[in-house]
Amino acid sequence: MLTNKKQQREFKFSPRIINPVRIKKVVIFSADEQVRKASTTLQEYMPWIEVEILTNPLSASNFKSECVSVLLFDDTAMNFVNAENIKKNNKDAILVLLSSNDLIHRSPPSIAAEKFPYTAKANLIFAINNSVFFPENIITAVVRCAEDKLNIEKYSKERRFIFLIVDDEPRWFSQFLPVLYNIIGQRADVMVTRTYEQALKFLFDVNHSTEINEDYRSRGKGDYVVCLITDIFFPKNKNLESDAGRELVSLVNKYYRRIPIIIASKAKQADDLKRIAYIMPKGDPGSLETLSSYIHDFTGMGDFIIRGKSGKEHYRIKHIQELFEIILKAEKSTKKAEKLRQFLETYGQKDYFSTWLYMHGFRELGDELRPRRDSGQRLVTVLKRYLNRDILRMEQTPLIIDGSKIFNLNDLLTVLRTIDAVKIQYFSDNDIFSNWLDRKGYPELAEEFRPIHGSGLALTENLADIVEKWIKKYQQSL
Repeated sequence: MLTNKKQQREFKFSPRIINPVRIKKVVIFSADEQVRKASTTLQEYMPWIEVEILTNPLSASNFKSECVSVLLFDDTAMNFVNAENIKKNNKDAILVLLSSNDLIHRSPPSIAAEKFPYTAKANLIFAINNSVFFPENIITAVVRCAEDKLNIEKYSKERRFIFLIVDDEPRWFSQFLPVLYNIIGQRADVMVTRTYEQALKFLFDVNHSTEINEDYRSRGKGDYVVCLITDIFFPKNKNLESDAGRELVSLVNKYYRRIPIIIASKAKQADDLKRIAYIMPKGDPGSLETLSSYIHDFTGMGDFIIRGKSGKEHYRIKHIQELFEIILKAEKSTKKAEKLRQFLETYGQKDYFSTWLYMHGFRELGDELRPRRDSGQRLVTVLKRYLNRDILRMEQTPLIIDGSKIFNLNDLLTVLRTIDAVKIQYFSDNDIFSNWLDRKGYPELAEEFRPIHGSGLALTENLADIVEKWIKKYQQSL
């Protein structure tokens, strides 16, 4: 043990692993040299993945592996491979088309399949070209999206946290996903749907909106969605001009009021939905940058923000200790405290507490507070008791690496400066460091850890330098 501690009860740290099944192998069969070269990007940012490059349709069609795999094909390769044979021989394999065809980039699934039948073989389709969609820029997002899809559809035993994207054109989400994954890290999954029917089935497990009834929460996966990102125009009942997004937004706002909605569209029809959704104009300069702030503020990724009915920000809370201090303020017998209790009651009913707690690693606490129907002083008392309990527990919850118990930042720095890099790879790849740091009350440090990838000495040195920098910052703020 690195830190001398009194003999007190210790609590086990259980990190939240969003994808219990990880992609172990990526197979590339492509005549496009840029696609093949993108394998170096995968090996740099996803070092746990084995990459294999195939050279002929027969070897691709006969591919068989016990590993969870993603197979990447360009248009020519997808046209020739025997997709059914691949799926039959591989229990957990996702087939991805990296298409350089502009019509496929801009078309809904039905039109693409009519013009180019081979597109129907793919589980996922992304856009690539030599001007905007460079393979090396999107390949890690492609593999991650495939991994998310596999886990959501086949391995969803525990509560999940899902960003649902609804857009029929691969060119848009091919540009958007790398940005989104950089924001959310390993805290949530992404599910891409391309038609109204697919989105409805995912959210409610129904084929028509008229089939939604009182047990809708127990049927579809809407209860797992932490954000809906949707276009206005996409196919519904094979109507390619349908403004199905409007109807989908209305359904989500009716049945899942807690879900923040982002409308990614330049259509004028989106303007009258500003009351219930955030409008992100597609293609506008800076729109993706402002998206980051919105996601952090409204999906539990960043600070816990308490707003009034008008949207005015009253409190911005960075970590659980600050939330506890706000709860203490609500105990007082003042008009300001009474107003704060009203805010807290609304937030409890809308499930905002648990969403934020889930995203910051407090899964059990989030379950206990999900959702709170208490009101007034009773709600304050319950929140105070649960929050205080978990704060005290985290003081005695070490991160254990190779037998060393880490209780604070100095302990962590010592381990990172001395340990074999191989022994921390798992903790970095699965965002476990950030998960633990978030719970310890260091959200800024946790956030800086999230985008870090790599391996070997460079990884440990990078992590150690960041910890050392933040130790100095936290000391200066005391």
